[in-house]
Amino acid sequence: MTIERIEKGPRMSQAVVHGDMVYLAGQVGAPGDSVTAQTKAICARIDELLGGVGSSKSKILQATIWLASMDDFAEMNSVWDAWIDPENPPARACGESRLATPDFKVEIIIIAAK
Repeated sequence: MTIERIEKGPRMSQAVVHGDMVYLAGQVGAPGDSVTAQTKAICARIDELLGGVGSSKSKILQATIWLASMDDFAEMNSVWDAWIDPENPPARACGESRLATPDFKVEIIIIAAK
């Protein structure tokens, strides 16, 4: 079975396709933007990456969301809830973690079917 690496760099790929599975790297928005703006940018990027391999948000199996502060949970969820396919919600976890830089407020990791 082949492995396809999308937007491969020296450290990581933005997406990896193996069989009928799609694994996305953690996606972040523009540093310093609001939680809402970062979450919208992340969701748009997820749409772009999944669409590029023939998948979509309706095929997301699992989402892992990291917030720099759980105080931002409701703000992030307001964007997520408007974006996610309500007929096909994924399994999801959300937790608080220090992200790569203090300017990142949200990071989302996706596993989807192709």
